[in-house]
Amino acid sequence: METEQLTEISIAYYQDGETQEDIAKKFGISRAKVGRLLRKARDEGIVEITVKYHPVFSAKLEQQLTERFGLKRALIALDQTDENEQRRLVAMQVSNYLNTNLRDEMVVAVGQGRNIAAVADHVGVEMQRNCRFVCAIGGTHRSGDAMNADHICRQLAKRYNGRNETLYAPAYVENEEINRLLCQNSTVKDTLDLARKSEFALVGVGDMNENSNMVKLGWFSPKEIVEARLQQGIIGDIMGYDFFDIHGNNSETVMSGRVIGLNLNDLKRIPNVIAVASESSKALAVLGALRTGAIDVLATSVSNALTILNLAEQDGPLKR
Repeated sequence: METEQLTEISIAYYQDGETQEDIAKKFGISRAKVGRLLRKARDEGIVEITVKYHPVFSAKLEQQLTERFGLKRALIALDQTDENEQRRLVAMQVSNYLNTNLRDEMVVAVGQGRNIAAVADHVGVEMQRNCRFVCAIGGTHRSGDAMNADHICRQLAKRYNGRNETLYAPAYVENEEINRLLCQNSTVKDTLDLARKSEFALVGVGDMNENSNMVKLGWFSPKEIVEARLQQGIIGDIMGYDFFDIHGNNSETVMSGRVIGLNLNDLKRIPNVIAVASESSKALAVLGALRTGAIDVLATSVSNALTILNLAEQDGPLKR
């Protein structure tokens, strides 16, 4: 019954153009409650608002990014002051792209993090696709965490009426030798091999922040992050596996080889790697990630896109 009322109020406000005061009188409720119900309708996906900026500006910005970095697409969302709303709008761009391009029986390798989780959480009209969503990185000790690749895979499989495959290994181990031994396990190896053969990959970009999720999870220490940044010029990572500098060069650090998942060389063999980064703090890291040559589609904000282009203006060509 509540859903019906939310729908009626939403139609009256967004479609019929009635004011919140008119709606309050019509339904016998306060104006403040009308506002709360309209917000709830947006939160529950009954109403989906898409803000479109001038198509000429959008096309020019995307063209600059695709030409500069050899991308297939640049998916750009309007800037938002609220971080969660920014993440949601960027995720909506990715979701729409997947709806258009996914086909039955395709395999999608899935990373972790808030931006990738937001894609899985996006509420919209989804096309059913009998795809396989495979973890491209192991799991954390926090079972069921919304940012875990396994949780995200399950959500995506549910949305698209597809299938999901768990990587039965921890995301982080203490050293490279343990990593090597675990990756020899047939169950782990088979899942990673399937992820390597995927048509699409969804990955986040880390910005070497000592308050990052990887530090909070205990994978790396704040000291290791700071030393890699200051002493080796590391500006970012992809899925915590490979670390790179401003030129996109892969650099060995004390943190290398401690995450079980796909690496940069694996990603370069996947035809459609989608990097998702909504935070304004990640522009420099995204520039480095683009220069690795592993990214095919970038999803970010307008301000990030402009910053990336400005940062790249005085530097050399993309490494391929």
